[in-house]
Amino acid sequence: MLREAGRDDVAEVLGDVAALGPYFEIITGPAEVAGVAWRRFPDAERLFAATMDCGERLGTEERRVAASILLQGLASRLWSPVVAAAARGIVPDLAGLHWRWAPGESVALGLADPRGWRVAEVGQAADLIHPMVVDGHLRPLREMMLRFVSLADGLVWGNAASALAGSLNVGPPGGFRAELVRELLGRAPLADAGHFGAEGFVRRNCCLYYRAPGGGMCGDCGLLSRNLR
Repeated sequence: MLREAGRDDVAEVLGDVAALGPYFEIITGPAEVAGVAWRRFPDAERLFAATMDCGERLGTEERRVAASILLQGLASRLWSPVVAAAARGIVPDLAGLHWRWAPGESVALGLADPRGWRVAEVGQAADLIHPMVVDGHLRPLREMMLRFVSLADGLVWGNAASALAGSLNVGPPGGFRAELVRELLGRAPLADAGHFGAEGFVRRNCCLYYRAPGGGMCGDCGLLSRNLR
């Protein structure tokens, strides 16, 4: 049976995991997440503007490259704090998630009314996190992006899987964090996106970063040979 976590406890654990880095930060509190700069996540107008800005910063006119890199960054910001918090016993509820962004600025995520559930084991945490992140946020994000750019399903879910696996590269494993990541990666639509090998997680495809001027292949890229990896 699920047990709700107190608002203060959710805010506290999110504050703790935010210390791991910017991709682990979710701002909490009604005063902090207020004003016209904050919108429900995601929204099409801001998503399009952020994609175009990403392309300018990357120096590419290929919209799908910019969209892919932005999507992977947003997926990292969704997975990282939730998984890290779950490993400390609390899964935050992202139902009321908002975001703040302006050209030249980093994305910020926020919850005005932090809520969540207490979890004690991997399966329980995964049962909460998977539908919340995949169906509640990544699928709507994908659908909004498809309005202005073409992205293959394999790329989208490869990016999501890479972002999830990559969250383990920051900070100590802590609790059942690694086990939770593997459990989530074993569930559709991430299950066919890659696998863990001797060198770590390897995705089956590529995020397209190599197509940006000065870009290259990431360490988990499916295009890399075993020797180069």
